[in-house]
Amino acid sequence: MKNKKEVIINILKQHPDGLTIQEISKLSGMSRITVTIYIHELLGEGKVTERKVGAYRLFYLKEKYLESVKEKEIIEKIKEKIK
Repeated sequence: MKNKKEVIINILKQHPDGLTIQEISKLSGMSRITVTIYIHELLGEGKVTERKVGAYRLFYLKEKYLESVKEKEIIEKIKEKIK
């Protein structure tokens, strides 16, 4: 099973317009408290950023982190083709 941070990262990858804690919670099947804990860890690691829109806080993957994730995925695909 993927760890919870990876699940959140994959969900945010699929939603570049950003998501609230509640939306991430629904999509992941995790409680809002659990999502909040891991979102704050990801914020501290510099992988996620947040933006306030009215009363809501939207969370996004940081562009630099997203680019490095995409590069790793491309490298993995190339390695699989070589095998």
